Amino acid sequence: MNRYTNTIKFGLSLIVLGLVSCSKDPNSPGYEYMPDMYRSPSVEAYVDYPDFGNPDVQSARVPAKGTIPYSENESKAVFNFPYPFAPANADQEAEMYEKSVVVKNPVIINMENKDVILAEGQKIYEQFCIHCHGEKGDGQGTIVQNGKISGVPDYKSANLMALPEGKMFHTISYGKGIMGSHAGQINKEERWKVIHYIKSLQNDGNYPVENAAVVADSTKTNQ
Repeated sequence: MNRYTNTIKFGLSLIVLGLVSCSKDPNSPGYEYMPDMYRSPSVEAYVDYPDFGNPDVQSARVPAKGTIPYSENESKAVFNFPYPFAPANADQEAEMYEKSVVVKNPVIINMENKDVILAEGQKIYEQFCIHCHGEKGDGQGTIVQNGKISGVPDYKSANLMALPEGKMFHTISYGKGIMGSHAGQINKEERWKVIHYIKSLQNDGNYPVENAAVVADSTKTNQ
């Protein structure tokens, strides 16, 4: 009898415990399994910790106005400088495009490094440009041939053959006509490398021109 009574009491206790556990305090955070997963003991980036969030600590600060990131590689430092002809609004787009004519390609290409630079430029071109401009730069990419868009110019057209590299860079950065901006997909150095590759397409691979310096010197001498 006592065993039967104890069994009933135990069963009732489980029922009561179950009913109580079904209630929920809206202010209770509940039980946590492995709380370190929620609150890391290590310092996380951009978290405002009271012990560190004071004006005397140089952490997650906005750079001082006019400063640029430091680069140990001198040849890479130029890409940290801001672009001088960024249009502030739509009204400035045409003006800044014309001013970009003075911008020169900081990626130096010569007969020694041309294979590496053009290979990198080709890789970027095939990833971001070929579908519109075509494998040969003739404006006959796959989406042009499929009739999705039209009016993509041939790189060997008179206008584009005479287009300064500064305007090329500006167009890739901010877009022009039906072409959108590619600044979010291609960084500054990559934009300049793909411009070198575009010039190689314009010159049937004869780029840079081996005798360009010799021709320039002889012309200067004849004058």
